[in-house]
Amino acid sequence: MMDIRDELNRGVLLFDGSMGTYYASLYPDGERVESANRQHPGRVRAIHTAYLEAGARALKTNTFSPFDVEGETLAQTLEAGYTLACEAAKPYGAAVFADLGPSAQSIEDCLRAADCFLSLGAENFLFETFSDFAALDRVASYIKSKRPSAFVLTSFASNPDGVTRHGLSAAALLRQADACAEIDAAGFNCMSGPSHLLRLTESLQTLPRLLSVMPNAGYPAIVRGRTVYEGTPGYFAERMAALTAAGAKILGGCCGTTPEFIRETRKALDTQRPAPKSVIASVQSRITLTARKEGRNRLAEKLDAGQRIAAVELDPPVDADVSGFLTGARRLVEAGADTITIADCPIARPRVDSCMLAAKLRRELGIDPIPHMTCRDRNVNATRALLLGLSIEEVHNVLVVTGDPVPSAERDEVKSVFSFHSAILADYIRKLGSENAVVPFRVFGALNVNAANFDAELKKALRKRDAGVCGFLTQPVMSGQAFENLQRAHEEMPEMKLLGGVIPVVSERNALFMNNEVSGIEVPEDIVRRYHGLGREAAEALAVELSVGFARRMEPFTAGWYFMTPFQRVGLIERILHALRS
Repeated sequence: MMDIRDELNRGVLLFDGSMGTYYASLYPDGERVESANRQHPGRVRAIHTAYLEAGARALKTNTFSPFDVEGETLAQTLEAGYTLACEAAKPYGAAVFADLGPSAQSIEDCLRAADCFLSLGAENFLFETFSDFAALDRVASYIKSKRPSAFVLTSFASNPDGVTRHGLSAAALLRQADACAEIDAAGFNCMSGPSHLLRLTESLQTLPRLLSVMPNAGYPAIVRGRTVYEGTPGYFAERMAALTAAGAKILGGCCGTTPEFIRETRKALDTQRPAPKSVIASVQSRITLTARKEGRNRLAEKLDAGQRIAAVELDPPVDADVSGFLTGARRLVEAGADTITIADCPIARPRVDSCMLAAKLRRELGIDPIPHMTCRDRNVNATRALLLGLSIEEVHNVLVVTGDPVPSAERDEVKSVFSFHSAILADYIRKLGSENAVVPFRVFGALNVNAANFDAELKKALRKRDAGVCGFLTQPVMSGQAFENLQRAHEEMPEMKLLGGVIPVVSERNALFMNNEVSGIEVPEDIVRRYHGLGREAAEALAVELSVGFARRMEPFTAGWYFMTPFQRVGLIERILHALRS
């Protein structure tokens, strides 16, 4: 078989197209394509040969998702896939790449697969369609430690906006891979057609040592319940030629690309016709991006000026009647609240959208609210669309949280998304601002000062800080340990704006409920006892006394307070604000 490095020194290396979608189009029986390595080896070998006849010089093994193939061990699946590719490639002198997608559940799974391939004699490895860097550096280092001559190619799946399914910048991931000495080449594949990946390639400030691009055939469409790709081989080949001019040294196809796509691409490369100038690039070259006008963010101005702020959380209504919510918000602002924070479907129950309510508050009350944004209910597309809308409405603050899980009894009907966690979401929001897509947001995170393992909680907070979070709203601070943790957070993250959490306890029953059924809240036993036997009026008076005391005690370590309104008792929060402001 060929030496990959020699082949790349001679010119562009052309891979095959998509085994998975092509196999499904030929044999639409719903069979998992990896199982065909042992069940129908002739089919797989014939597809490999068709791509080689079309002009491919490198094959991917039919092992994209080899884990848990029914009736087979991992070693059996990988051996069958690798052997078939080698048998097909040998008469053509083509290279074989041991292929693995992002289906592994752990780093150990990746290393097991690598060991299997190494035992079979694999020299070339492709890790494709990844949405984050994960442990790719560790896997590449492991392979090189076992086989120093190995060639490792990593490829990230990017949408047309240059973002992966996990909300990460594909260009940033490419830079990360290129900085790893054990990774020989890096690039993009899947999720986007050739023009979008051409545009992404042309937007790169610097190219990796060896750039690989393997687009889909085009944009997918659903026809009679099946996913089809409507791009044409000629157009695909034209874009691929343009990609070589943009710096790509490794080309191939992903979803929807048949042998005909590879045949046309081979013709375009062999005739060495001048690569057509990218229409997209020529249009972009005539566009001068102007700096987006900064919208005023009075909350940020107060924090930057060192003013102590009071944020008050109001839960959104469960129906379309927002009159009570607006009245409560207006009363709180008049009582001295600097901002209203709005939960995003708390405890995974549907309520009025927090971002739409924030826009309404911004328009009608003229304040700068903080809508909560969870990772639970939206994929990357929906999240981006919502952030663009917030920017248009001049809402420039958000609180990112991973989100409460959907209750077990409802999971058959309500599915969580969780495309990313809060740190990744924060980084994604920061990226939108740096790209001039939106006015930069002030992104806040959550900090649980009642966590049993506060060391781990602080490590998460530091990751959020590094991802672009500017401050934290904490869980309620009542116990001595919570105050110690708050002080420690202030000392270890002095640049972070901490808003200390305060929730008025309104009764003994309320205190017991929070201790037993609400995650992240701890009401000390001595406080619980003080509520024993109190009526509503006396209990509220005690709640005001305790809340003001907690708020005063946390002042040295915080930039402000974060009040949570219990049972929509706006009047109770008004009394606390008046006491503090006086």
